[in-house]
Amino acid sequence: MTISTAPSQQFASDNLAGICPEALQSLLDANASGHQPAYGDDIWTQKSTDMLRELFQTDCDVYYVFNGTAANSLALASMCQSYHSVICSPVAHIETDECGGPEFFSNGSKLLVGESDSAAALLGKLTPDAVDDLVTKRHDIHYPKPKVVSLTQATELGTVYTVEEVRAIAAIAKRRHLKLHMDGARFANAVATLGVHPSEITWRAGVDVLCFGGTKNGLPVGEAVVFFDRDLSADFAWRVKQAGQLASKMRFISAPWVGMLEHNTWLRNARHANAMAQRLYQAIHGLPGVRVMHPPQANAVFAQLPAACIARLHATGWKFYEFIAGGGCRLMCAWDTQPETVDAFAADLAAASAQAA
Repeated sequence: MTISTAPSQQFASDNLAGICPEALQSLLDANASGHQPAYGDDIWTQKSTDMLRELFQTDCDVYYVFNGTAANSLALASMCQSYHSVICSPVAHIETDECGGPEFFSNGSKLLVGESDSAAALLGKLTPDAVDDLVTKRHDIHYPKPKVVSLTQATELGTVYTVEEVRAIAAIAKRRHLKLHMDGARFANAVATLGVHPSEITWRAGVDVLCFGGTKNGLPVGEAVVFFDRDLSADFAWRVKQAGQLASKMRFISAPWVGMLEHNTWLRNARHANAMAQRLYQAIHGLPGVRVMHPPQANAVFAQLPAACIARLHATGWKFYEFIAGGGCRLMCAWDTQPETVDAFAADLAAASAQAA
């Protein structure tokens, strides 16, 4: 069996994919619409904001920023004082991959890692018990007072919180007077998996603020910070400005959202990425020496591969990350991942695993 060469698509991240045609067309339309008011007073920002309100079926406040780190950090800062803390999963992006951004922009709010039971931990999830344990651990003035619970949907391990799981965590948060933040870098993929209305796993389930990711789902740049609790967005515009996240030509961030939201392009893109992850899983989970850590629930497959297979795949030109504990590799599918790409990777892995066996 021969090994393919020079793959044109990769599995390292859904950030590697380009702009989807619908988002690109809206960007071009915005560019052709002549002079527009700056700093978000343009017709495109208004239109996309109204579309997000319609999507979530509520009068939410919407702000656009350049990237997910800014979205999460500024959203959490709006929910915390410097002496507060945020409860999150040990593998949460805000804990592992945002360079202290949430702590910096909140002037020192501490992240508290919730230790869930082993089954939930393997899925990258928080549980109500883990939240409650941290909230009730201490009440003295020397301990940073818990104020927010942060969930990632879909999680960093490619799993998805069900509606019931979100509601259960929201219930304990409300009981303990905490706010609920959702890091939705791959929110679209979670919605596609669950097959529910977006409102059902956000504000109807008790989520106060959602950072709705678009970059990983076909946008060129830009995430939406959606405040369902509008009291929390007081002065948020000033936070955005101070953080260097206020785009003067805001229409070039907001207009692509119009293309994504029209005709549910965002959901179609996510469904395709999820389907490609399922295709990849079916192709590799039975190969010798390959142990898929859990069946994919969104657009990623996490698998432990023999070191020789990893080296052979890298030498062939395939790119993917190895950062999961226990030697796991993350194989991420995107909105534009082609079945032929999945099949080519699976064939190369099959050849490598047969040689390593």
